[in-house]
Amino acid sequence: MLISRIVASTLITAALAGAQSKPKQEWGTGWTGEFNFTADEAITLAEKVPADKYSWRPAEGVRSISEVYVHIAIAHYYFLSLSGVKIDPSKMSRDAEKKITSKADVVKFLKESIAAVKENYPKLDMAKKAHMGDADTNVEGIMIHLIAHTSEHVGQSIAYARMNGIVPPWSEPAK
Repeated sequence: MLISRIVASTLITAALAGAQSKPKQEWGTGWTGEFNFTADEAITLAEKVPADKYSWRPAEGVRSISEVYVHIAIAHYYFLSLSGVKIDPSKMSRDAEKKITSKADVVKFLKESIAAVKENYPKLDMAKKAHMGDADTNVEGIMIHLIAHTSEHVGQSIAYARMNGIVPPWSEPAK
């Protein structure tokens, strides 16, 4: 009986210790968790891609690696503005894709846009009527599109990275 208690106590302690060191799962936990998960993937991949690959594009007329990340950031600001958040118009300028090109500047712009989403999302009135493109919607609809758009372009970034022989950090074998 005593041995059973010691073994049980040891197993519980080990499980709790393992749970404390394991990163918290955010995907599947609602909008904020999904956004955080996807945003973290975007940032970690953007940071892993070498600076000399930022101008790479799969074909003429298709966005480069840097342009994809800047596009994600511009969209974050644009969707926040449609939701009623006051955004500096220069942050939503499409020519930013051509102007913000260095790895350091691209990563900074992406991180700032993600921080803006994280800061403003909890303050939004999800039921507030809004307009996006040709559709009448509400803020919740815009935020759903924001996360879908971000996920779509993170997938594009993953494909770009793999085409350049870069393994996303979360796909690397455990060391």
